[in-house]
Amino acid sequence: MTLIRSISGIRGTVGGVQGEGLTPDDVVRYTAAFASFLMEIYGKTKLKMVIGRDARISGYVVNKLAIGTLEAMGVDVTDIGLTTTPTTEMAVTRFESDGGIILTASHNPKQWNALKLLNAEGEFISAADGARVLEIAEKRLYCYADVEKLGHSSYDDTMLDWHIQRILSLPLVDTKAIASAGFKIAVDAVNSTGGIAVPTLLKALGVKDIVEINCEPTGRFTHNPEPLPENLREISELVVSSKASLGIVVDPDVDRLALICEDGEMFGEEYTLVAVADYVISNTGGNTVSNMSSTKALQVVTQKAGYTYAASAVGEVNVVALMKSTNAVIGGEGNGGVIYPELHYGRDALVGIALFLSHLANSGKKCSMLRRQFPEFFISKNKIELFDGVDTDKIFTEIKLRYRKMPVNDMDGIRIDFGEEWVHLRKSNTEPIIRIYSESDTMAKAEHLAGKIIDDIREIVKMMI
Repeated sequence: MTLIRSISGIRGTVGGVQGEGLTPDDVVRYTAAFASFLMEIYGKTKLKMVIGRDARISGYVVNKLAIGTLEAMGVDVTDIGLTTTPTTEMAVTRFESDGGIILTASHNPKQWNALKLLNAEGEFISAADGARVLEIAEKRLYCYADVEKLGHSSYDDTMLDWHIQRILSLPLVDTKAIASAGFKIAVDAVNSTGGIAVPTLLKALGVKDIVEINCEPTGRFTHNPEPLPENLREISELVVSSKASLGIVVDPDVDRLALICEDGEMFGEEYTLVAVADYVISNTGGNTVSNMSSTKALQVVTQKAGYTYAASAVGEVNVVALMKSTNAVIGGEGNGGVIYPELHYGRDALVGIALFLSHLANSGKKCSMLRRQFPEFFISKNKIELFDGVDTDKIFTEIKLRYRKMPVNDMDGIRIDFGEEWVHLRKSNTEPIIRIYSESDTMAKAEHLAGKIIDDIREIVKMMI
């Protein structure tokens, strides 16, 4: 069993011993700690909060536990039921709430669940705020409400429809062009809430021919739910056999978007954001942001259009902070996460779909042709396992020394730029692993670069023994 307590939330495998898996005790403890934290920072004893969940098997139980705990803390709760992460984020501000909790383990397998924590802006809490929540939970610095001050809950299942209507009202969402294009679209929602949200959105956009697989929100994932190429063979074959215009895949909480071209080839999760950004800045102009481990293609597209690109530390909260400070019109992460602040500051596969289809429809091109118009880069993702006790900080210090003549950024691990190539090293917070991301204009070059850095690390470790 696994329980991971981090500044971004609490996630774990459901069941087992308290503190070792995500048990009812853990749900209560961390939910109470979060409510106590919000009372502390907002100076309130009476809060309003929103809660939503994906379709995981454990979701119903975790939802009841979390709502009951919030009520016991004196919080009034709006339960928006089976929904998406971006819908929950938007619902926080719609209801003028003090915060929210999303019950989802994102792309993790079905035995996982998590509490993801939102502030009053409907955005993920900061690292400092997350650390305070963990401290409150660890020291049990929370107090339940007296009987006369208990909270109450209400249920509202209209938020997804409201979210979709907000998307349709965006100036860059061209429903007329999408409807006229006559797209046939295959959808794989890995049997979670995307099975409700994506077909509903497509119909609202005017798409009449939709081929659905894994769209029953049972929480019983038919394949690994992370939308990576190796997990998408079924829909890739379906796109070709059904002669679809493209395929759409989302993760269980619908904040990541992957696309499949009409020939069954992957559009590339790194290029979801690139394509959407290309459409946005070609219509409105503006700066862009992605994280340090995302493809350089976004930088090339942005600068070619005459605007500024910036790279943040990895993590949605870091991307959002940099987007705000640089007035970026579009941003996100290379895992298929699109953040469009015209709607809200959160990764949102639904708005990504609407903007991408608008781009595709207005281009008059096939999906594969649109993909080929972007600069070609390849990212190799590797990791090296270290034995316990190895000081990764010393490894990073030595790496920086070895490559001191190259541009080195140590904002988040170490990123080293080699002209048109780069490599990014990040240490894991939960296990003795260094993750190594590298990019070049061919996969062979990217893998060669990663191999060189891995050899360096092994050599440094030998010197440390």
